[in-house]
Amino acid sequence: MADFEEPIERLIEYFRSLPGVGKKTAQRYAFYIIENNKEKAENFAKAIVDAKEKVKLCKECGNYSASEVCPICQRRNKQIICVVQEPKDIISMEKVKSFDGVYHVLFGCINPLENKGPNDIRIKELLARVSTNDVKEVIMATNPDVEGEATAMYVAKLLRPMGVKVTRLAQGIAMGSDIEFADEITLSKAIADRKEI
Repeated sequence: MADFEEPIERLIEYFRSLPGVGKKTAQRYAFYIIENNKEKAENFAKAIVDAKEKVKLCKECGNYSASEVCPICQRRNKQIICVVQEPKDIISMEKVKSFDGVYHVLFGCINPLENKGPNDIRIKELLARVSTNDVKEVIMATNPDVEGEATAMYVAKLLRPMGVKVTRLAQGIAMGSDIEFADEITLSKAIADRKEI
């Protein structure tokens, strides 16, 4: 037997299907919708439908956009491309406010365990962008895990013959952390990526 009547239970289940939302949080969200006025619920539902109808992929970088070409691709230096795994990674990179180039979203990484190869992510599109534009540098900003590293190395191998500088985000010890708590891989990356001061 369900804990709540069918419409409430269904609303809770939809909220539970969202990433990171457990049963208690889903119940809180459902009751928030129910307890507010109908206009607020309709506006919430309309915002969801509008996002599904109006948001698409930027035809250049693959970021989510309400226009054919996203504002970043419209305004920025196209000679530097930062390659990320997912559109949400662009949000993190933009918080830094020191990158003036454009992005390229792969939508994943090479991952043989999940049967995801180079043809399953947007590598061909990256190669096409590099070959048709005057790209000077490609920054690989994939995650620092096995799949991210493999993808970065694979893409670098394809780009080098094109005469493009390929760089990787520096990795190592985080600012404000103690060396004694760093693992061996992090320390070895920090030593390898050291810079002159």
